[in-house]
Amino acid sequence: MDMKSVTKGIAAGTVAGLAYYVFSAAGPMKKMSMKRNARKTLNSAGSLLSDIKSVFM
Repeated sequence: MDMKSVTKGIAAGTVAGLAYYVFSAAGPMKKMSMKRNARKTLNSAGSLLSDIKSVFM
């Protein structure tokens, strides 16, 4: 068994559980702003990754 893979799995499960808890405990208006901010963050991360990929290609 690879300990690095186990550690990554535990970390991913912890992050998912924490995100679920925060989202379920938030009120309706807070949920809307969290969704909007998450979408912006994902778009920014995708843009950053594509820029980094274009530098190395």
